[in-house]
Amino acid sequence: MAKNQTRYICQNCGSVFTKWMGKCSECHSWGSLEQEAIISREPVGNNAQKSVLSKNIPPLHYKSLHDITDDDWGGRIKTGFHESDRVFGGGIIPGSLTLLGGDPGIGKSTILLQITAYIATGHNVLYVSGEESANQVKLRASRLGLGDTELSFAASRDILSVIATIEQNTIDMVVIDSIQTMYVEYLDGAPGTVSQLRAVTNELIKTAKNNNVAIIIVGHVTKEGTIAGPRVIEHMVDVVLYFEGERGHPYRILRGIKNRFGATDEIGVFDMTQQGLIEVSNPSALFLADHRDGVSGTSVFAGIEGTRPILVEIQALVAPSYLSSPRRAVVGADHQRLAMLLAVLETRAGLRYSGLDVYLNVVGGIKILEPASDLAITLALISALQDKETPNQLVAFGEIGLNGELRHVPQWQQRVREAEKLGFKKIWMPKPHRQEDMSS
Repeated sequence: MAKNQTRYICQNCGSVFTKWMGKCSECHSWGSLEQEAIISREPVGNNAQKSVLSKNIPPLHYKSLHDITDDDWGGRIKTGFHESDRVFGGGIIPGSLTLLGGDPGIGKSTILLQITAYIATGHNVLYVSGEESANQVKLRASRLGLGDTELSFAASRDILSVIATIEQNTIDMVVIDSIQTMYVEYLDGAPGTVSQLRAVTNELIKTAKNNNVAIIIVGHVTKEGTIAGPRVIEHMVDVVLYFEGERGHPYRILRGIKNRFGATDEIGVFDMTQQGLIEVSNPSALFLADHRDGVSGTSVFAGIEGTRPILVEIQALVAPSYLSSPRRAVVGADHQRLAMLLAVLETRAGLRYSGLDVYLNVVGGIKILEPASDLAITLALISALQDKETPNQLVAFGEIGLNGELRHVPQWQQRVREAEKLGFKKIWMPKPHRQEDMSS
């Protein structure tokens, strides 16, 4: 007999409670608990054990790893962009489930439409949207010059009907835009709730593995920039990608956060135009296109994103503050790291930033979180404070410790080669380790 169960689930962390509370005791968020009714059709008590034993459960089919060849899974599917192939690890793996997140209007649907239109020339691709109609997608495809593509489209929110379509047809790839609009009918929760998201993701995982079809799902993000829903979804999928960019800049960055089939923290750089996204093969030259020597408060940092070296410009501005707590505004870098570097400069170098507003900006809309950026940030801060320009044609990288020492960073050879390729003559960096120096 069906048994009705009522529980309260935190929409922020996914914790389950038997009664409603104003504040989640796990993640400490207010007003995030929502009531969900779930109908359980499974037997309980001793009947559960009898039911399991009475089922005719088939054994697992297994084989040795050395007997598995590329013919068993078909090889990687190229996306049509070298930049996105780099992030995927060489292409999309059949049977994989990929989660793509990003801010609203950043271009998630655009890049997926361009990728699927290219793949549809040699594969059967289905684009499922729970947010747009066929006419709306057709208008965007026509604007991108993809109106005559062989891409198949369906508008649906029932994930079970999507799965039935996959199982009854020969489909190589499916895009679902977005997972927050999908639901399964055997749960009473509304689309986008924790229970629905977990159930929909679980159904898609089984479908992807059993049918060897590549599935990409689009996820909405919260105001904090993380994908909405429980973090367990990111653990369940094979690949997690973020599509990033600033509204005022045309550059977009596809960043790999998790990848079971390739390197993590890889990035692909694109330029957003009226005709869609255009990949950028030399992002360093793009980010430094407007860089000028002889200006105070600027420096050039040689960073590493995944396996790719990238040069970016860092700008700093120091201004008198009329507030009791001076501003510390950061765009594209770690706010806590800036506070640490200012403390080191005041304590170890005797420079005074108290009573001053400090602004830090990474040009181009890219985000850098490497500790190796400490030296370049410090140069920009000192240059802004003293209103003196940094040396011309200078690139800097290196981590700074709390004692003011300059610490070694990995992959310095790639950083140096990228700087030399763009014509920089001076490089400030920590002294390499002797073993690395010999190997280079």
